[in-house]
Amino acid sequence: MPAGHGVRARTRDLFARPFRKKGFIPLTTYLRTYKIGDYVDVKVNGAVHKGMPHKFYHGRTGRIWNVTKHAIGVEVNKQVGNRIIRKRIHVRIEHVQPSRCQEELKQRKVHNDELKAAAKARGEKISTKRQPEGPKPGFMVEGTTIETVTPIPYDVVNDLKGGY
Repeated sequence: MPAGHGVRARTRDLFARPFRKKGFIPLTTYLRTYKIGDYVDVKVNGAVHKGMPHKFYHGRTGRIWNVTKHAIGVEVNKQVGNRIIRKRIHVRIEHVQPSRCQEELKQRKVHNDELKAAAKARGEKISTKRQPEGPKPGFMVEGTTIETVTPIPYDVVNDLKGGY
């Protein structure tokens, strides 16, 4: 028999609930408020079959474009051939969670604003751009002697006397 190619084919481990996370779904999942423009991670909850997205979208991050009673419209990028298409899918709230992809950016903005304010008070301008990490500084190894290694010349005559 050939393998099945259904919508939920090869998802036994993908949609399985994590260790010690089976059973009752916490109420925070349902009480969380989502707004249009928020980033969410699509993470399928195998305990809820309704509103389950296709396995391709599991683990993807997208932006909310629509909010309904029980579901959320999420825009997710999908590579098809040589182009990237923005797909709009509706997913029930059990299968999404707020993304942390913007946390570092927001923290950096706050930190940069503080640095700029401090520099302005001192009367100078600073650059808040991220700089690539340069090469490690060089150093000299002390207390060692240099040893020259040369190969031993191959002697064909002595090698033949020894036999095979």
